[in-house]
Amino acid sequence: MSARYSVSLLDNLSIAEWSNYLAVQAEVAATLTGLVFVAVSINLSRVLSVPGVSGRAAESLMQLFSVVIVSSNMLVPGEPDGIRAAWLLVAGAALWLAQTTIQIRYARSKTGHPKFWLFTRVAQTQVTSIPFCVAGVLLFYGSPAGMQWLSRGFTFSLVSGVLSAWVLLVEILR
Repeated sequence: MSARYSVSLLDNLSIAEWSNYLAVQAEVAATLTGLVFVAVSINLSRVLSVPGVSGRAAESLMQLFSVVIVSSNMLVPGEPDGIRAAWLLVAGAALWLAQTTIQIRYARSKTGHPKFWLFTRVAQTQVTSIPFCVAGVLLFYGSPAGMQWLSRGFTFSLVSGVLSAWVLLVEILR
């Protein structure tokens, strides 16, 4: 580790510079999580009647709410960088595992849906959870690039969550 990063990673990155960004991400994701929750509530009978849609709703909620959880935990004052980085890696891995488990069950259910539906869900899971894992590893080793990966994970999670919300609000009614 270079001397530049030897004191404290987030001190060197100036967590103050990231705090507004992290707070905004938490707020936006919390709002979108609420939107998906309402969409599922409004269309609950339809969500439950179409095989695999309840899993997609769960994935969407996980993708959006993970941004709330991750950004909030990144803002905890005084947290040692190694703990923060390890927590981020574990959160990303748990997010990936939970969604992958749902998708395996969906793939095995033989719903008759086009394979493309499963492919898009799997792709969304990869681009939303893997950046959190990469960010955790990079931050653990003191690389400021970890924060860039974290921001990409937030972006992909928000986009993926909105796409799934569209399915739950509009496409499910077709």
